[in-house]
Amino acid sequence: MTGPTTTDAPDRTDAGLLSPVRAGAPVEAAVSDRAWLQAMLDAEAALARAQARLGTVPAEAAAAITESARADRLDLVALAHQARESANPVVGLVRAFTAVVAERDPEAAEYVHRGSTSQDILDTAAMLVADRALALVLADLDRTAEALAGLARWHRDTPMAGRTLALHAVPTTFGLKAAGWLSLVLDAAERLARVRRSLPVQLGGAAGTLAGYLEYAGHGGGSPGAGCYAQELTAAFARESGLARPALPWHVLRTPVADLAQAAAFTSGALGKLAVDVQSLTRTEVAEVHEPGAEGRGASSAMPHKRNPVLATVIRAAALQVPQLAAAVTGCLLAEDERSAGAWHAEWEPLRECLRLTGGAAHCAAELAEGLTVAPERMLANLRITGGRLVSERVVAALAPLLGKGPARELVGQASAATGRPLAAVLAELPEVARRLPRKEIEELLDPARYTGAAGALVDAALDRPRTVFEPRRGQ
Repeated sequence: MTGPTTTDAPDRTDAGLLSPVRAGAPVEAAVSDRAWLQAMLDAEAALARAQARLGTVPAEAAAAITESARADRLDLVALAHQARESANPVVGLVRAFTAVVAERDPEAAEYVHRGSTSQDILDTAAMLVADRALALVLADLDRTAEALAGLARWHRDTPMAGRTLALHAVPTTFGLKAAGWLSLVLDAAERLARVRRSLPVQLGGAAGTLAGYLEYAGHGGGSPGAGCYAQELTAAFARESGLARPALPWHVLRTPVADLAQAAAFTSGALGKLAVDVQSLTRTEVAEVHEPGAEGRGASSAMPHKRNPVLATVIRAAALQVPQLAAAVTGCLLAEDERSAGAWHAEWEPLRECLRLTGGAAHCAAELAEGLTVAPERMLANLRITGGRLVSERVVAALAPLLGKGPARELVGQASAATGRPLAAVLAELPEVARRLPRKEIEELLDPARYTGAAGALVDAALDRPRTVFEPRRGQ
């Protein structure tokens, strides 16, 4: 027996071993440490270009800073370790990035991070990371919606048992169930698209007054042009980064981050609804749908006969986690003074995980929806399990004008309790019913395929809903 092995350089890579929902998904690269590093460099470069637009940084310096802003030129692990000394990664980044710029253009190095503060760069980077991650999520939601629309259209009139509190209730259609999933996915896409369009740059300087930016630009000391320059710089920064322009610096006004986390929580929950329904419908004794198969997928380590619903399982796992992470982010709204000592810092990991898990869930949901197999014959067989009892509501409605609603309900209830025989046979033997309804009419009333209400029309309405328009970021 051997124990754990060690190496001189342990692997610190988070490969998703304990988070299969996002392992290998496109969102992983979009929110990785390297992606955050690149986003911070992109923010620094956009800031220099914005200042150059206004003539307060030489255009040549801004160009040198932009050309140097490549994550592969910096030591990611070293920057992470240095962040322990300053409680954020920007301080070490600025020092290392300035050295990289100086190698290219010593004069340009003087203009790196000019007048800025760590939170301006990290918050702007967070919005850039979110923007890039949401683009992937929205693309997968679009795929999911397209597949669900196809299922709803194809199975518009496919009858199945509607279930309430885990039991057969009345008939519905699989098309309506798929339309419900589609509606939630479109709701999620609309929320994410709205949040994405409003992701703002951060520009406030040391304490939200932009004093450092103004001083370097020659607008310090109460200059009459200070306010105008502050607005112009913020607008230019927004254009250069492709993000939105905020009304105010939001160092301690964390609406953008809270909105982002809550939209992720809703999205994961919407996909989780799809997942739990698939889990329920794929049970051995139900077997009305089946996940798409792939080599080795769903295998059990102990039971060779099993093919587990793994896509639904990992989506559900993500949906259970993201709301808790979003709650942690929302709690960080309690940011004191003009810069928080801890609340800001506490956002980073849960926000990243919200994006990562939601992105993984959306990627899995697209595969699930596109490959879901539906078994109408099994749905029909399950409709017959209760011997017509799940349509008892209809018989009550038919008998109510003849017997009165109360007596009709009591009579059908007693007949339904007589298990072991089809409800039509039991009712046909009751004199109160037989005198008023022929056996053929009773059987027609108890045909589940004829009691799906407005399901078809509701599916049509869901399919007529306009699809989310995925607009480009502001500034593009």
